[in-house]
Amino acid sequence: MNTTQQEATILTRSVVDSVSAYAASVEVVLLPPFPWLTDIARLLPGSAVALGAQNMHTESGGAYTGEVSPRMLKGLCRYVLVGQYERRILFSERDAIVRRKLHSAQQHGLRPVVGEQIEADLEGANLQESLVIAYDPAWTTMGLVAPPPLDYVGKVISHIRDTLSSLFSSSLAQETRLIYGGSVNLRNIAEIAALPDVDGVLAGTASLNADNFAALVRAFAQ
Repeated sequence: MNTTQQEATILTRSVVDSVSAYAASVEVVLLPPFPWLTDIARLLPGSAVALGAQNMHTESGGAYTGEVSPRMLKGLCRYVLVGQYERRILFSERDAIVRRKLHSAQQHGLRPVVGEQIEADLEGANLQESLVIAYDPAWTTMGLVAPPPLDYVGKVISHIRDTLSSLFSSSLAQETRLIYGGSVNLRNIAEIAALPDVDGVLAGTASLNADNFAALVRAFAQ
């Protein structure tokens, strides 16, 4: 829940310029607040940046005042974040809801970025439609304890890939992108990018400055 309309526009233009050199090797996605989605979408055609939404409802339409459906996002966004830890903690979104959102997103042609993944969330999911899983532990990003050592992060990400291999297949597990979202910053991004099973990051505060964001992208490009 950051940026005004003007701030979002300025930030997006800066990001588009700063990451253009890495378009061939890194996929970049912006997930702005709902009110700015259409404004940001107009700034991205022809750029190396894709658009995503921070959340969506399970249903495609109906009397759900204030909600945004996958049908509304289809054609506007390529990605949608589901099951992020703040939604789980602050809005009581349990596994059953996350699973329904995941299925609904895939049915509407959106690529889900699933936060706080557990096996129950992936029941019935179609990994062949390209899934992104974000290990975004609430206990670090909410300041409850210090961020975990990066070798621990690497082990957790590897465990997630092994779990996907046992649930689906080794080939699909390798094709699934696994990203990390716990207190990502300029001090630790080089070490994170060097972890063998980590395919990217889900950046929060670090994404609010275009130069910082570009540094995160550059770390994976290198």
